Amino acid sequence: MKRGATTQTVARQITPPPGTRSASTLGRVDYEDAFVVDVCEPSALSAEQWMRTILEGAPAAVRLQLLSGWSALGLRVSLPKADRSVLGWQIRTADPDFVLLGAESRLGMPAELLLRRATDRLLFATFVRHDNALVRALWAPVVPTHVRMVQELLARVGSDVRS
Repeated sequence: MKRGATTQTVARQITPPPGTRSASTLGRVDYEDAFVVDVCEPSALSAEQWMRTILEGAPAAVRLQLLSGWSALGLRVSLPKADRSVLGWQIRTADPDFVLLGAESRLGMPAELLLRRATDRLLFATFVRHDNALVRALWAPVVPTHVRMVQELLARVGSDVRS
């Protein structure tokens, strides 16, 4: 590659792979999505470290936007540096290849974020439960922003790893 040339890393939205939803602890999942991003060496970091890189490694303005958005959606996230959390999301389960984060909700919309390492890529998934019609109506117009934000976060990590 020529000096100064850039490669645009794309995070692709995919149909959640079979078995992905079974990782959720929500009991019922009313919304789910999944994205993949190619990275050079997924094994260089554990799944938890990748999730930290994606969320906590984002620029400060992006982290503030995420925290504000989650709060507006009623998600109960802890202080960003709290023990056993990643940018305020509680670590529900983790092993080197997999991490599941969760956040309860004041409004009835608990959510989870999943990251799974594969040979040459990362899989990122979101699970949301709607406990009432209000949160269902609240979530629907947020989905396009959520999708764009996840794609941007993952593309940044893919680009950072390739640089």
